[in-house]
Amino acid sequence: MAESKRALTSTVLLPVFVPAVAVTVLLVAGVIGSPELAGGLFSSTLEWITQTFGWFYMLAVAIFLVFMVAVGASSWGNIKLGPDHAEPQYNFVEWFAMLFSAGYGIALLFFGVAEPVLHFASPPAGAAETVDAAKQAMQIAFFHWGFHIWGIYGLVGLVLAYFSFRHGLPLSIRSALYPLIGDKIYGPIGHAVDVFAILGTLFGIATTLGLSVVQINAGINYLWPQIPVDITVQIIAIALITAAATLSVVAGMDKGVKRLSIMNMVLAIALMTFVFMVGPTIHILESFLQNTGSYMNGIVARTFNLQAYTLSDWIGNWTLFIFGWTIAWAPFVGMFIAKISRGRTIRQFVFGVMLVPSVFTFLWFSIFGDTALNLIMNEGLTTLIGDVQNDQAVALFKLLDALPGSFFISVLTVFLIITFFVTSSDSGSLVIDALASGGATNTPVWQRVFWAVLEGVLAAALLFGGGLKALQAMTVASALPFAIIMLVAMVGLWRALKIEGHRESSLQGLAMSSPQLNTAHWKQRLAAIVDFPGHAKVSHFIESTVVGSMRKVEAELQSRGWDASVRFDSEICRAHLQVNWEDHAEFSYDIRLTEHETPEFHDAELTQNPDAPASYYRAEVYMRRGGRAYDIFGYEENDIIKDILDQFEKYLHFLDISPGKLPWDMAEHDEMLNEVPEEAEPEKS
Repeated sequence: MAESKRALTSTVLLPVFVPAVAVTVLLVAGVIGSPELAGGLFSSTLEWITQTFGWFYMLAVAIFLVFMVAVGASSWGNIKLGPDHAEPQYNFVEWFAMLFSAGYGIALLFFGVAEPVLHFASPPAGAAETVDAAKQAMQIAFFHWGFHIWGIYGLVGLVLAYFSFRHGLPLSIRSALYPLIGDKIYGPIGHAVDVFAILGTLFGIATTLGLSVVQINAGINYLWPQIPVDITVQIIAIALITAAATLSVVAGMDKGVKRLSIMNMVLAIALMTFVFMVGPTIHILESFLQNTGSYMNGIVARTFNLQAYTLSDWIGNWTLFIFGWTIAWAPFVGMFIAKISRGRTIRQFVFGVMLVPSVFTFLWFSIFGDTALNLIMNEGLTTLIGDVQNDQAVALFKLLDALPGSFFISVLTVFLIITFFVTSSDSGSLVIDALASGGATNTPVWQRVFWAVLEGVLAAALLFGGGLKALQAMTVASALPFAIIMLVAMVGLWRALKIEGHRESSLQGLAMSSPQLNTAHWKQRLAAIVDFPGHAKVSHFIESTVVGSMRKVEAELQSRGWDASVRFDSEICRAHLQVNWEDHAEFSYDIRLTEHETPEFHDAELTQNPDAPASYYRAEVYMRRGGRAYDIFGYEENDIIKDILDQFEKYLHFLDISPGKLPWDMAEHDEMLNEVPEEAEPEKS
């Protein structure tokens, strides 16, 4: 009975869940009820937004990119996304595989051949089908899928990871506004922000699923011509693959998403390696270097190029669509990146998220795009232009058809597109479910299944009501409000990092060094350093000397009217001094028993004494922002009191110089950052 009740429980936040679902259901009903009217409305909406707000999209994307680079290069880059002692949850390979699969794997498969060929045949400026057109085509592709889109994804991911893992706020878009509006994020403003984030994510994922299913249909038709390219086949494909995505989303992040992402990465690299080896290898390497240099040289000019002096819809069909699609998808990809980035520094996050995927993208377009252009310009395969212009979805398969082993490689490609479809859908479902639950991460299975199914229904409805044009229009439209939210969130993050700088300058003074010791006891301190003490010695030291020192500070503060208290947890050997003052963040000074492996230079002693323990213990200092990385075992009582007072003085100085009360300085927010594991064991390094 209890199990059935748990299965029916819900974590949804109704003020967010109901409006998001209502808008989506009304849109689906309207499209199915009148597809021609819906298609015309989508087209006119796209044209109006492009003409009216094109400048805003381009300016916003430029600001996002500059901000990310500036933050990553600044001293703020050393701040960890989590407590100071946190370590990354995933290794680099797993991290990048999930970035790649969730971020843009389907886009590379769809546009990797199609976009360079289309720009070569119809460039925005200059003569078509020339060497200059080929250079321009590759530079445009680099621009559309390079640093700018990862600046968009990275900004949302950084905002979410910082406020959630560093300050204990919900893993939700609303948390980014905390430095600006405080507790109002839990009211109507916060609900509205998350509703826009859900809608943008839904439409962005629907666009991705629409593109992928059209390409799957084209690939199946290429392999088995008796299967037609039509909306019926595409909707059936959406239904089948959504069912597979539902199974993956039930499995969760590690069992479902991570394993599929790694498989996607392996298959994508295998496909890329095959084309690189059988294609014009030397030409690919040369063009990769040349196009990368040209992209870097012209990045500023292209960023602000809106074709203001030409009457053309090229910018709306390409640049604004891709950037709008990215912004609409940013809540999903950003939150997904945040979830898998806990424990990394801001600098690792910024340059890992922006540099590595961008370089991979440049290599991908060089391999597939330049191979296609080489076939057209030097091998006489001019029919490829017409094939791609008639149907962009078939571009990759037409390229593979000109290479050895095309049937086998095309089957592999169709399977790869399907797995990318699944990872995009299940990752998106997890993220949307968290947004609709106010940032909750442990949600019932039925909620994740609901969002996975709704994504498939929305993609099918938009394809039915206007095809890719409808998907394109809804993506760009949904990106407009979220671009504004991103700008506000960026200001909030800047303010929070500025305050963090004040905190670090005030509290970091003793982070990597021990305090000035009483010279009368230096021999005792030296013995503590070189003897590698055991569990009993250090635990006794914490329980007696440390707690005794804390009690004296507690008594003196209480006598002066301060709210101070000392706690000792004997199970995990943790001594904790806390001082509260008004409604500001409390001062917290922790001494914890931590276990470490005996260093290699101590092996001589272990060899002489086989019974010597392989581990030793430390009495480490922890503050509110995590471990301070120094050990106080062997300090005399006066030295410990001096260390406490030094840190307390820096805490008071921070409160004095920080610009007003920190809005997240509430005990319930920061308490989770330094939680000690429930098991009664010392922490291991």
